Amino acid sequence: MTEKILYLDNIDPFVFYGINNIKFERIKAYFSKLKIIGRGDVIKISGDEPEVSKFDQRAQLVINHILKYNHITEEQFETLFFGADNGVNGDSTEDEDVILYNTSGKQIKARTQHQKVLLDNSRTNDLIFAIGPAGTGKTYISIALAVKALRNKEVKRIILTRPAVEAGERLGFLPGDLKEKLDPYLQPLYDALNDMMPARKLAEYMDENIIQIAPLAFMRGRTLDNAFVILDEAQNATTNQIKMFLTRMGISSKFAVTGDLTQIDLPRKSDSGLFHALRILKNIEGVSIIEFDENDIVRHRLVKEIVLAYERNKQQAYRTDTENSGNDEPIQPK
Repeated sequence: MTEKILYLDNIDPFVFYGINNIKFERIKAYFSKLKIIGRGDVIKISGDEPEVSKFDQRAQLVINHILKYNHITEEQFETLFFGADNGVNGDSTEDEDVILYNTSGKQIKARTQHQKVLLDNSRTNDLIFAIGPAGTGKTYISIALAVKALRNKEVKRIILTRPAVEAGERLGFLPGDLKEKLDPYLQPLYDALNDMMPARKLAEYMDENIIQIAPLAFMRGRTLDNAFVILDEAQNATTNQIKMFLTRMGISSKFAVTGDLTQIDLPRKSDSGLFHALRILKNIEGVSIIEFDENDIVRHRLVKEIVLAYERNKQQAYRTDTENSGNDEPIQPK
């Protein structure tokens, strides 16, 4: 008699068991010589060693498929668990630009030149700055890299943060406790995570603080080891705030800083600490700075035209101001 315990690490047990345990009952019927007990993410198998080994091999095929593609169809499940050849799905090659697969099984991949640079540089640098206009995917790709690192056990947790500039101005007028007041401002981060992992697994990770989403002020005093940490909307952080954030970096951690220097919400644009950080850190080994532009915009085609229109308007306003003042120096950092 052989016993084995199988852990469904980093996958939603519901995907493995099926609706009303229909998949699990099918598995137990197929492996009728085994005693199989499932409790949440733990499955206990006992029986003759050859049958236990066969079950373990096929279960691992299913688990590895779900971990890779974040999705499995009924046909794929049948082939992997009960098929004679146990073929994975015919894929013999992997697109190196693919980061992971979303909850629908679709590829999340680097689609533009600078997204590919971000993907490549993240492999060799522990601190990444991704700077550029809205719609370039800099935050989304960074979060995908964080989720992939968590799945591959390269880090033990993900921490996403933003400077709550707008929320701070209106906090007292919003209903609910502090989390409820801040959640709307942090919603874009939740949206990206919901696209990348099943809702149940995301809720579990957040309950266990494996994934944390919090305003930048909550980072003070912490040392963040074995974590993938992302500071989004960094253009709205002051110099002291960015310094505080960057000095939280602990052992075996990766930090990503994303921001758009054209969308500063601080009272004075010159207060943005992102300008300062980019200037003084650009020549440090292990730090990578990627500047996205309108060619990286992957939203609706009009977003690119909107960004370009505002940039043209800004340049025209600058020329008018300098002609009127006779001063060739910029009024504010660009």
